[in-house]
Amino acid sequence: MGDKTILVVGTYDTKDSELNYLADVIRQQGGRVVSMDVSVLGDPAAPCDYSKHDVAQAAGSSIKAAIATGDENAAMQIMAAGSAVLALRLYRENIFDGVIVLGGTMGTDLALDLCQALPLGVPKYVVSTVSFSPLIPPERLAADIQMILWAGGLYGLNSVCKAALSQAAGAVLGAARAVEKPLFNKPLIGMTSFGKTVLRYMVALKPALEARGFEVAVFHATGMGGRAFESLAAEGVFAAVMDFAPQELTNHIMGSAISAGPDRMTNAGRAGIPQMIAPGCYDLVDVVGWHDLPERFSDHEVHAHNRLLSSIMLNADERREVARATCAQLASATAPVTLFLPLQGCNEWDRAGAPLHNAEGLAAFIDEIGTHCPANVKLVKLDAHINDAAFCDAVLALFDQWLAQGIVKPAQ
Repeated sequence: MGDKTILVVGTYDTKDSELNYLADVIRQQGGRVVSMDVSVLGDPAAPCDYSKHDVAQAAGSSIKAAIATGDENAAMQIMAAGSAVLALRLYRENIFDGVIVLGGTMGTDLALDLCQALPLGVPKYVVSTVSFSPLIPPERLAADIQMILWAGGLYGLNSVCKAALSQAAGAVLGAARAVEKPLFNKPLIGMTSFGKTVLRYMVALKPALEARGFEVAVFHATGMGGRAFESLAAEGVFAAVMDFAPQELTNHIMGSAISAGPDRMTNAGRAGIPQMIAPGCYDLVDVVGWHDLPERFSDHEVHAHNRLLSSIMLNADERREVARATCAQLASATAPVTLFLPLQGCNEWDRAGAPLHNAEGLAAFIDEIGTHCPANVKLVKLDAHINDAAFCDAVLALFDQWLAQGIVKPAQ
């Protein structure tokens, strides 16, 4: 148990006592520590394993150049770039097993870059005064990042912040000991969906794909799930994606806080991953349920899913806007893309006779997709609902065709 090493990162010129307290707790629990200083102006009380000069050099710069910018933001961006490069190199050299970064807004900004640079399965903990804050955009979050609020920790040690720091130290060491890193010994399919109340295709598709020798990861498309999906797609870990609930794009263009970032529906295409797309829940914009309803939606029908989440039904013009945005996101894909359009509805509430069915709005969306569908996207219209067996049958038929053609690489 004592063979796990944690990389402790922070500005040792201003947070030396806090960072050393973290390191001491890790050592008391039987772990080992290596330290990285990302300060610019000052120096730690004792040398770190990796100095601020090492960090700046990893960014192709120097501390002198960082100071010469005359701007703390510009200087810390040099350190952020260097810490990401250096951390990845050290991890590849088996120097550490998990990382913990401590900071306020400056340190958190740096921590997000460092964590994004490390692969899935490396324990990544950020202890921050702004954990869980809307200051942090979803596209900055690594797929498996963990954040702990640094309560009472703005300046100096005290019993309040020690409670947070000691938990964080135990958490990162425990994670390093317990983590089961992904082996990727089977090709991985990335799929998006919601719970079985509204979208059900994964119930049939997951076992069918597993029977073909593939592993399937289903991402809950409620902002953070889509962010994890996009993060992994950007790393190229998927053999193919079945992005059947890209509703976070709707949320994003409609101004909802439940966003996966502006690059939603783009990273698989950039990475050359073949994609199957379907517009599950395209007709709804999800908003934070405990926030006031945005004024622009005051005359829209609203479904309160729970106390956290409400869904607003879009009108025909808004659905056309979603269709255009969907086509625009897919236009730059470098691998085959097939867009399935279920003509009888795209979520369980959107069926003939169901409470949120809007035939006119669905027709407007389908028409706009047909008008703006880019040349690189194959459009397949299905006379079925997205939750019908016919939808899954069409998906599997295309998947088998892609397997036969070598578009999707088969399991070994």
